[in-house]
Amino acid sequence: MQNNRKPRRRREENPFEERVVNINRVTKVVKGGRRFRFSALVVVGDKKGRVGFGTGKAQEVPDAIKKAIEAAKATMIKVPMYGSTIPHEITGIHGAGQVYLKPASLGTGVIAGGPVRAVLEAAGVKDILSKSLGSSTPINIIRATMDAISKLRSADEVARTRGLTAKEILH
Repeated sequence: MQNNRKPRRRREENPFEERVVNINRVTKVVKGGRRFRFSALVVVGDKKGRVGFGTGKAQEVPDAIKKAIEAAKATMIKVPMYGSTIPHEITGIHGAGQVYLKPASLGTGVIAGGPVRAVLEAAGVKDILSKSLGSSTPINIIRATMDAISKLRSADEVARTRGLTAKEILH
């Protein structure tokens, strides 16, 4: 006797960690009353040095999150790493939000608040110190963090610019 059952579909493993940072109810006032929508802010990363963020807006929360995840995957950037931390200290700015990132020694952990922590953990940074200055709006803080990350340069990049080797830069 032959087995006519369909093979079970395997759920594909998602290589990205998705973290919902903020969900906001947005209201539009129209002639007939108020129209409610939801806006979602999501950070997506592979914990191996790639991270992105996105926003989505829809009438239902799950749809807004789905849209935000798609937008986040489209805006991913590479984070230069030095072991489990970043190569040097940096300040990222967006609007009135400022984020200061400082490399930390092994075993320190991620010392960061809400949105900054979400971005750094999704990127795979394990040891870092940070301070959020100015605006506390999650979207501005995330954009400032992404600005700081995008301005980071590895020892190889700096060496190439100066016409030296990476060893000469580090010692």
